[in-house]
Amino acid sequence: MLDVLPAAVTRLFDSQEPQDVAVATIIATEGSVPRPAGTSMLVDTAGGIVGSLTGGCVEGAVLEACQGALATGVASVQEFGYSDEDAFSVGLMCGGRIDVLIQPFRSGCPGLRADSGPTAVVMRLPSADDDCAPAAAVSASAVDESTGPSTESLAVRLGPLVPEDVVETAAQRVGAFIRSGRTGSIRLAPPEGGSEPIELFVETRIEPAHLLVVGANAFSLALVEAARPLGLRITVCDPRPSFADQTSFPGAEVVRAWPHRFLTEAAATGEFDTRSMICVLSHDPKVDIPTLAVALDLDVAYVGAMGSRRSDRDRRAALREAGVASPALARLHSPIGLHLETFTPAEVAVSILAEILAVRGGRRQVVPLSDEREDSPLH
Repeated sequence: MLDVLPAAVTRLFDSQEPQDVAVATIIATEGSVPRPAGTSMLVDTAGGIVGSLTGGCVEGAVLEACQGALATGVASVQEFGYSDEDAFSVGLMCGGRIDVLIQPFRSGCPGLRADSGPTAVVMRLPSADDDCAPAAAVSASAVDESTGPSTESLAVRLGPLVPEDVVETAAQRVGAFIRSGRTGSIRLAPPEGGSEPIELFVETRIEPAHLLVVGANAFSLALVEAARPLGLRITVCDPRPSFADQTSFPGAEVVRAWPHRFLTEAAATGEFDTRSMICVLSHDPKVDIPTLAVALDLDVAYVGAMGSRRSDRDRRAALREAGVASPALARLHSPIGLHLETFTPAEVAVSILAEILAVRGGRRQVVPLSDEREDSPLH
């Protein structure tokens, strides 16, 4: 819903002619679908439409559902999928399935106003106990890494959505979703006196994780190209004017500076956090050592450095001489990447990203899915 939230707020709180709106939001998907969960389409009482769920497959049916919700004030969840029996019925030609929350909002609805830019929207799905589905926009000021103020602020925002006896649990679980940047559903136990569990849909939008690539060379370019589809913020840093060229790295910010100085200054301003990744590909000790000394002192998700096993031994010895302690040194992924018998820059980039994903997933060993047991969490 975040994609149509500005349009919703404009209509709901218009000082001259406020309007009711209905918002259709994809809350679950299965198989091949055009758009992900969280995608929304808004319909107002004047017949205006903002956004699209599928690019045309089911928009007509969704429009009718939204108009019905505006007339009745009743929220619902509807399913759209491909029909083998009737290929001309309303459905997804790509063969997938989507569940769509159809939710009306009355003008002046306070839940969608946030005191600063919204980081998330939380919506309660209708149930047998309650056919209304209120929503709350959560501002960035309500979400931080501390457990106290964050939970308390979220509890205030979620108060109108859930009963008092489950609001603290809801705030804790929603906060975990938002901090990890996840979008999806949360199911809570039935409240006191209720027969149905409470289901919340959480859509988040946080700043993308930051990938710093140190050194401007063929391996860096391949890593930038491979990482671009992951939606990361990518920065390439190199002190050499002839190599640090913005046009050579489309999709990345290019910084011409000594990497250890850039990293120190950027970290001090909060540009790197626990989700950030630092890949040192310069393969030059006068660049590598001071940069890694700074990087290993930061609380980031991943630090890796390119080089042979011999250069890795020399690098680790130099870092110890530079005062890097053993626990910090143990966090260094060097030689960088998974052991995949890689040779070309493109292959190396794949091995680096594969290792980053494994580290982010908390996996010390990576094996083929075909070797995993059927009772593994991956199945």
